[in-house]
Amino acid sequence: MTSKSSFKMYRIALVNLLLVFVYTGMFGQGYDKNLQKLQLTYQVINALYVDSVDQGNLTEEAIVGMLKSLDPHSVYISADEVAAMNEPLDGSFDGIGIQFNIMNDTLMVVTPLIGGPSEKVGIIAGDRIVTIDGDNVAGVGLKNSDVFKYLRGKKGTKVKLAVNRKGSDLKFTVERDKIPIHSVESAYMADPKTAYVKITRFALNTHDEFLEALDKLEPNNFENLIIDLRGNGGGYLKAAIDIADELIDEDKLLVYTQGINSPRQSHNAAKKGRFEEGKLVVLMDEGSASASEIVAGAVQDWDRGIVIGRRSFGKGLVQRPFDFPDGSMIRLTIAKYHTPSGRCIQKDYSKGEDAYHFEIGERYLHGEMLNSDSIQFDESLKYTTKIKGRTVYGGGGIMPDLFIPVDTTMYSNYYRDLVASGTVNKVILAYVDNNRELLKGQYKSFNQFNEEFEISQSLIDELIKNGEEEDIEKNEEELAISEKFMLTQMKALIARDLFNTSEYFETINILSESYTKALEVLSDKRDYSDYLK
Repeated sequence: MTSKSSFKMYRIALVNLLLVFVYTGMFGQGYDKNLQKLQLTYQVINALYVDSVDQGNLTEEAIVGMLKSLDPHSVYISADEVAAMNEPLDGSFDGIGIQFNIMNDTLMVVTPLIGGPSEKVGIIAGDRIVTIDGDNVAGVGLKNSDVFKYLRGKKGTKVKLAVNRKGSDLKFTVERDKIPIHSVESAYMADPKTAYVKITRFALNTHDEFLEALDKLEPNNFENLIIDLRGNGGGYLKAAIDIADELIDEDKLLVYTQGINSPRQSHNAAKKGRFEEGKLVVLMDEGSASASEIVAGAVQDWDRGIVIGRRSFGKGLVQRPFDFPDGSMIRLTIAKYHTPSGRCIQKDYSKGEDAYHFEIGERYLHGEMLNSDSIQFDESLKYTTKIKGRTVYGGGGIMPDLFIPVDTTMYSNYYRDLVASGTVNKVILAYVDNNRELLKGQYKSFNQFNEEFEISQSLIDELIKNGEEEDIEKNEEELAISEKFMLTQMKALIARDLFNTSEYFETINILSESYTKALEVLSDKRDYSDYLK
């Protein structure tokens, strides 16, 4: 036997002896047997595996595997992903404060954020950024992710920009600052008596933004309120509780959480809310989840208002973050949340993660999106609302009081392809860029724009032409099907670029059956009361 072989045998024997020592030692100390098994596996792999081992990756894969076996919402998040994940919920990031788009391989400022660092130094909509800190960014295949890397950075740091403005070269030095991420995307008067507020996520600043929206609308003396939670995937539990507290009487239970290792914790309305008495509608759809379902569940269970739309996602699990020293974390499900009636709306996840997430697709396949009669609830999960005693169900999301099917009447593959290829956005950006001063001079306010502006035939022709350049052939029949939606969306995109995101929703909402039905129900006192019987 060679000395090399002897050394290898000696090493293996030594490792085995060490493992036996550790194994018996842990038993003697009363350690968990399963933890011993996991530790020993890790040690054996590191000591004896045929190839070199990335220990960090090995550990992460083990953590991912353990969490994946629990439920779809217990997850491991690497250090690199933590900041990006938290950003929308923390409500801000550090940057220069512009909305941008990459058009014809050029970084174009769509609009500087009001009061932001870029606006303060004089950057305006339509400016082309050609260099950033001396690096050429024009005509180099720039991607959105590249722009973020260039323009985001710590508050107080500076970035030098070279800008082309209608043929003139300008230079700016912009000091990065906190840039808010808004969770209340739109707030306006839907009719003389009805305020509309759209909440897209539940973040740290959501409650403050909601109150600011009500302050802005209060001079209109609104009597009714529509809260739009469609597509809102949730966020912070506290933010949902704070919003519900503004709608429901003091001391009433809003939600409670409970798990095997987490004692029941009840959250009650703690103060006099801003809108506890007027008529209320909450809009939901299959994209409304978690915190959105907490708000809708509290409103529904207390018979406080009407939920309109389609069955929500069905996420009733509470995650708690646990941070690791390297900046990574796990988000572990520690409890289930229950609406005031006692129902947990978490849908089944026993068939695995793929089936869990495809469940929305299953709703389409068996017809639920078009007909509420296709929805089957477990009778053992039947509950009653707190005031009127209406029947509600747990175990599968919030079922609306008034079901609105998916509208497919304006859908066509032709227009979908125009949107998906980026052609619609490209044409609108170019149109606004070329006509911004003319449009702003002609339309002094959004109301004037909304009443008077119409999409011209020449702009439609430009869209069709650009589509053909992307190999999307004109289809007259499908164009006719989607014409109303196409014209409205194009107008809404122009409104967004000229004014703000709120005006986008104010323009596009007229095509939403959920929205128009809400206005109809709110305008009829008898109709509103009937849905709460």
